[in-house]
Amino acid sequence: MSSAACIFCKIIKGDIPSLKLFESDKVFAFLDIQPLSLGHALVIPKFHGAKLTDIPDEHLTEVLPVAKKIAKAIGAEDFNVLQNNGRIAHQVVDHVHFHMIPKPNEKEGLTIGWPAEQADMAKLKALHEEIKSKM
Repeated sequence: MSSAACIFCKIIKGDIPSLKLFESDKVFAFLDIQPLSLGHALVIPKFHGAKLTDIPDEHLTEVLPVAKKIAKAIGAEDFNVLQNNGRIAHQVVDHVHFHMIPKPNEKEGLTIGWPAEQADMAKLKALHEEIKSKM
């Protein structure tokens, strides 16, 4: 998807109204209009890219500090910061975005499953070496 057709790029440009919370030269943050809980916000780099791996590092430096400021501003004691990449990973809008989702109680906010499994330590150690060699 081109940045011209991207809903988040249109929000950044002001072509689509938003409940803006923060803006700098690299980051834009606004309240989600389909919130999982009160205060659910999106923090997005202004650089258009579908996945985190498409965004230059210098366009990501403010993202977590802004999410943190929003969490503090709304008094979220418990919250999730979520970022999805690709359809099977639950990404709907093809512009990198980070959700800051307050978790005020068990029912509101993000609910997830965590199907953890016991790792094969030999395979895990081999993977560890492979990843380290590429970093």
